Amino acid sequence: MQKKQKGSTTAFCLGIVLIGAVLQAGGALKGNRVVFPGLAEIGQALFRLLGDGNTYLKIGTTLIHVLEALLISALIGILIGLAEGISGRIHSFFRPMMILIRSMPMIVMVILIMSMLEYRSVPVTAAGLILIPVFSEAVYEGCRSLEPELIDVYRMNGGFGFQVALHVYLPLISGYLKQAFVNAAGMGLKVVVSAEYLVQTKDSLGKAVYSSAYFSEYAEIYAYALIMVFLVLLITEVPGLLIRKKTA
Repeated sequence: MQKKQKGSTTAFCLGIVLIGAVLQAGGALKGNRVVFPGLAEIGQALFRLLGDGNTYLKIGTTLIHVLEALLISALIGILIGLAEGISGRIHSFFRPMMILIRSMPMIVMVILIMSMLEYRSVPVTAAGLILIPVFSEAVYEGCRSLEPELIDVYRMNGGFGFQVALHVYLPLISGYLKQAFVNAAGMGLKVVVSAEYLVQTKDSLGKAVYSSAYFSEYAEIYAYALIMVFLVLLITEVPGLLIRKKTA
């Protein structure tokens, strides 16, 4: 197990090195160090941002938006997914809506929501709506994969209810939910930052990226991208580590 974790960590670090190599190659091919700054410039920008207290305020604003979106989408998505897993008709009923949400370009979705709601609620609403199919489809697939014998056990003791969903279905499909959460965290951060960028949310990473792009500070943009990668790791990996420590 430890060897597997070390191998994954090594591969992840090599992936970061690959990103740096791509940036260096892009700068060499294009001859444009403004758009493709060197790793030293990006590193300096990253440490400069991490040393600025306002950066953590922006991280906190965006992180709260992401967590709120994940909570809302998970609650709605799990309820819809359970209903779809129990009834094929319910799945057919929700399927057109899920296809629409999944296939609509993210920028179009954000703009539509901007036209209907106050700007301050756009990042959470847009991300929450886009992430619902991620959870609902994972729960639906998990329910459909359950052994019929397991379903018959609870049917012998009564109908489907909250207790059955909480103590029978959700534990059995926990693997599907974990993968959905990992996928939703990365996607949610991208949607939230994009929405913050469009609506100019105060003290957010989206606003910070906009300001950096406006002043052609591309090194800062890449530095913010690295910060976002760390945020995704924080959201997806830290809860699992805490759970493993408690159960160890």
